[in-house]
Formats: sequence, structure tokens, C-alpha cells
Amino acid sequence: MFGKRSGPPEPPPAPPQPAKPATAFTPAPARPATPAPSHQQQGSAAMADHDSTNFRPEVARPSRELPGMSRPLAPAMPSAPPPSSDDKKLIVGRNIVLSGQITACDKLVVEGRVDATLTESRVIEITSTGVFKGAAEIDEALIGGTFEGTLICRGRLLIRATGKVKGEIRYGQLEIECGGELVGDINTVQGNPVAAEPAPAPAPLVVAPTPAPVTFPSAEGTLV
Repeated sequence: MFGKRSGPPEPPPAPPQPAKPATAFTPAPARPATPAPSHQQQGSAAMADHDSTNFRPEVARPSRELPGMSRPLAPAMPSAPPPSSDDKKLIVGRNIVLSGQITACDKLVVEGRVDATLTESRVIEITSTGVFKGAAEIDEALIGGTFEGTLICRGRLLIRATGKVKGEIRYGQLEIECGGELVGDINTVQGNPVAAEPAPAPAPLVVAPTPAPVTFPSAEGTLV
């Protein structure tokens, strides 16, 4: 019934191969270090000797000064400036009113109004817009405005053309410009009052002598 297959017959299946047992891993033995050639060893030794001979520690050497040479001096610290007179100068500006007691002032400039007592001071200057009322004891006074009160000026008292001084006034030297006013009890520091210049004496009245009567002889021989 069944026909024969054409071609060669199929080979029989191969038998199964047995499994190989697992083997443990063993590292390869380390190789011993081979010594360097003789010429490399000599080169490294020569370099070490060269470095040892070139190494020189730095040693601080003392500085040598040549004759005639001076060391640079350290810059001196700036000293404090001496106190100037402006440090003790008081200015009372316009539209300012000051009242109280003023002491140890080198110069007082009054442009406004001051009602105070001024002591232990040197100079007072009152401008044309300034007014001072009170007492002042100073060395020099320059009055261009109004002063009312007691003024003791040991030095020069200058009253400018716009100045008005009224009160008890004592001065060492007095100078008044044309237009200045000085009214009150005026005296010098030494106590010499200001004397008014005496009025010039009137010239003496010279009366002409009355001439003597002249008589002439008459014709009868009598005098007329």
C-alpha cells in the first residue's frame, strides 16, 4: 500500500552527552618583580645625588648698611592742629534771639538780637542789623548796630556810622565815625570823664574913644 520514500534513509538521533562538572577558579600566580636594568638604577641614583647637592636651605642674612646710607624713616603721625580762634567764635544770625549768659568766647558776632551778659571774652562785633542789650566786659568792641546797657571795653571802642551806643560806657580808646551816636554815662576805664569842649570866649568889645571938642578963636578974641 505505502510506497517507498525516495532519497537516503534518515540517520538515527545522537545520544545525549553527559554534563561537565564545575571546576573552581584558581588565580594565576603573581609574577616576581624583575629588577631594573643597571643603567636605570644608576640614573635614578645620580638624580637623587644631584637633588641633594642642589638643595640649599634659605638662611636669613643680616642686612649690611653701606657707609653714608641712612635708613628710611617711618612716616610720622600727623599731629593735631593747634586750636584756632574760630573754634571759640559765636555768630548769632539774623532773625535769631539769644538770651542768657555768654562766657569764654573769643569773638561774638551779633547779627540778630542778644539779651545776655557777656564776660571773659575778647571781641564783640555788632553788625548793622544786630541789637545787644545787657552787659558786656570785653577787650575790643566794634559797634555797627545798637548797644544798650553796660559796656566795659578795656581796649578800643569803635562806633561805626550806623552804630548807636547808649548806657553806662567805659572804654580805653574811643573812635567814632561820622554818624555814630554815643549817649549816656561815658567815662574812661581809668575814671577820666569825657569833658565837653569849652565854648570859645567871645571877642572883647572895643569901644572907640570919644573925640575931644575942637574950639576956634572968634573975631572978638573969645573962644567958641
